[in-house]
Amino acid sequence: MKFPRSRRPRRPLLVPAALVALAALAPGALAAAPTELPAPERGLNLLVVGIDSRRGVTEEEKKRFRLGGKECDCTDVMMLVHVSAENDRVDVVSLPRDSLTSFPDQHRDRRTGKLHAAHQAKINGAWAEGGSSFTVETVESLTGLPVHRYLEIDFRRFMDTVDRVDGGVPICTEKALKDSATGIDLQPGTTPVGGGEALQYVRSRKADGKMDFGRIQKQQQFVVNTLERLREGMLDDPDRLRDLAETLRGTGATERGISATELLTLAWRLRDLPPDRMEFATVPVRGFNPNIAGVGSTLDWDEEGAAEVFGRLRRDQPLPAADEVAPSEISVATYRPAPGASLICP
Repeated sequence: MKFPRSRRPRRPLLVPAALVALAALAPGALAAAPTELPAPERGLNLLVVGIDSRRGVTEEEKKRFRLGGKECDCTDVMMLVHVSAENDRVDVVSLPRDSLTSFPDQHRDRRTGKLHAAHQAKINGAWAEGGSSFTVETVESLTGLPVHRYLEIDFRRFMDTVDRVDGGVPICTEKALKDSATGIDLQPGTTPVGGGEALQYVRSRKADGKMDFGRIQKQQQFVVNTLERLREGMLDDPDRLRDLAETLRGTGATERGISATELLTLAWRLRDLPPDRMEFATVPVRGFNPNIAGVGSTLDWDEEGAAEVFGRLRRDQPLPAADEVAPSEISVATYRPAPGASLICP
């Protein structure tokens, strides 16, 4: 999905391609550069995941925002954020939740304590079987990239964080979007939304015929517009930013979880980064696999294309252009990197 570029001046975004870089802003945050966050020689890799968990969501909210049904206890969103060593570029690669992978032999199930034999699975099942540490290990194995830091966000924290943004977050669409599964119903144009409606939007995959790939595009667009809205309306209010930060981050401990101080450091490092220096893409996908017993319908990555994408990041280089990666068998899944500025609502 393509959106018109903003006609407003392209002022720097203070943060990278996720809300995480705002999660620790406090009075005097930009006055000096904290040093706790590592600065790897070939860039910093942050894995951001959205958990399909309704913990803390009320029954009324479940009904109003169509959040009923059984939670999958898995990761609905996976974004690998690469911050260049010079802090002059951010590349974000989304990993579709149905990507096929293989889990290794003798990994322990966090739910039962039992050891699993090697088996095929969807990438989003890593969190269900092994939690944050196994999710990190799975992504590292698939991409060949080290994951230096990790952040996970559930439904409750997502809604509460968005609700703290004055006036809501803008969503723009060229065509009407209606999804009976999530309840989203948007007319063409730009509409500001609160937390519940935002969750309906980023979960929607039946509104535009693009399946999970359309949902990924919505998630990426929503991230950029949230950052833009925060930068315009809240950066001069440290107390509210601190409240927003605490709401987003939560208090849970996770494997390689990014700390508040480290988030602050990242925000400082990227304080002058313009939207045109941010790029969003989805890992190159070849097509669908035949159904696998016990796993279901899965996606097969384009091995050469994925190797090129992650090889570039491993070398701390920009993502390959669209014409450097073969088209997908699924037209809506064809690799097309998008500059952050192109996703900002007019």
